[in-house]
Amino acid sequence: MGKRGTNQNRLWLTAAGGIGAMLLGIAGCAVGPNFHAPVTTMPAAWEGPATAPASQPATQPAVDLAQWWKSFQDPTLNALVERAIASNLDIKQAELRIRQAAGSRGVVASAFWPTVDVNASGQRSRTPAGGSKGITQNSFRAGLDAVWELDIFGGVRRNIEASEADLQAAVEDRRDVLVTLVSEVALNYTQLRGFQQQIVIAKRNLDAQKDTAQLTRKKFGAGLVGSLDVANADAQVATTEATIPTLEAGARQTIYNISVLLGRPPAELVKELSPDGPIPPSSPDVPVGLPSELLRRRPDIRKAEAQIHGATARIGVATADLFPKFTLTGSLGFEADKLAQMGNLNNRFWSFGPAMSWPLFDAGRISSNIEVQKALTEQSVLTYQQTVLTALQEVESAMISYDRERVRNASLIVAQEADRRAVDLATRLYKQGQTDFLNVLDAQRSLFATDAALIQSTQTLNTDLIALYKALGGGWESQEQPATAPAMTPATLPSTLPATQPTTAPATEPAKP
Repeated sequence: MGKRGTNQNRLWLTAAGGIGAMLLGIAGCAVGPNFHAPVTTMPAAWEGPATAPASQPATQPAVDLAQWWKSFQDPTLNALVERAIASNLDIKQAELRIRQAAGSRGVVASAFWPTVDVNASGQRSRTPAGGSKGITQNSFRAGLDAVWELDIFGGVRRNIEASEADLQAAVEDRRDVLVTLVSEVALNYTQLRGFQQQIVIAKRNLDAQKDTAQLTRKKFGAGLVGSLDVANADAQVATTEATIPTLEAGARQTIYNISVLLGRPPAELVKELSPDGPIPPSSPDVPVGLPSELLRRRPDIRKAEAQIHGATARIGVATADLFPKFTLTGSLGFEADKLAQMGNLNNRFWSFGPAMSWPLFDAGRISSNIEVQKALTEQSVLTYQQTVLTALQEVESAMISYDRERVRNASLIVAQEADRRAVDLATRLYKQGQTDFLNVLDAQRSLFATDAALIQSTQTLNTDLIALYKALGGGWESQEQPATAPAMTPATLPSTLPATQPTTAPATEPAKP
């Protein structure tokens, strides 16, 4: 019997090994479509502004798109950006989402391997024996149970593939949050300096208007002018004074915005940022590059591509449910009625063998799930296409806004000089009695309006430039990928756009098991 039992064991082992080898032999195939990166037809060049501003400065070294904020050469801005990257709460949440996606990937990947459980039990029971006394007995059992579902048709592998795509999407999401954060810090800092400079301009004009009002009152006392001139002068002073509190409120609120972006209480940076400073000068040279470079540079496009990958893989996960599932199970342990006999080899038990299950009827659940995953994949492709189109639009809009604002800014500089000369001339003539006060009032109003418009234009110029950096996807690479795109200025931007519009080819290709 011993020899016969040994032969049977060998036969079972050989059969099980053969079945396992056969199943693993066909396990190299995974059902469902294979992912292919979307084939997107991009414009050959940017349309850009048709003409360059007359005041185009000399070419400077190209801006490092990875750390574009340093091109403004403002140490305070640089420090604020670095502090925001280190402590912003949105960034921390994005990093936790990466950890979550990595953990989910580990959970899914565990299904690729067998599971082994240790179990032990002890029981004391009594059964009636027909007499006055029953039978009391003990039962002890301890061992290992193992289950391994063979990934024959690739459902687990497709699920791992989808989880890895989700992890990549989470990484790109953090990069996208970083791009937005850096641009928001720079925008708010520019707005703060804009408010502060408008306050400086308002106070400077207010001092000049007070001097004029005092002069008018002296002339009125001497009987040289009427009370109407005094009233107009006082009204002009009050009007200018009324603009300052609004500007001060805007500046304080912007400081609060910056504090929150740094993950700090709103009022914490008031003392640090309240001293006024100039609007940081902008660099005219931007590494615009080619439209096709956006596909790899912008993290939101990279995230959308990863989402297509994940959705495509989940079609395979759903398709795998159509096919049978093969499982290898086994148990090994000891069983005895006395605890001291648990280590006796004669009390050992074991079992192993393959199992198969195949859904016979599910009322269309599996096929409906496949259709759901296909629809989700098609939605992700459309989301990708929309993301690409939005990126192109943002770059083109930022370029034309930046270029036209440069032209406007240059004109305002000329107008400011002319208004200053007009104020000086009108004031001098008024003191000499050669003109009336209305001309002085008009000249002062025009200068105040032009000064404010120039400050706002300078602020808008930086805002448009920051929007362009953000649209180009700059700010996340840091030391990962140095920006190498060729610099393009408004003077060198192409003025035509090819007729071809961005289109995306199907991102999936069926693969048979």
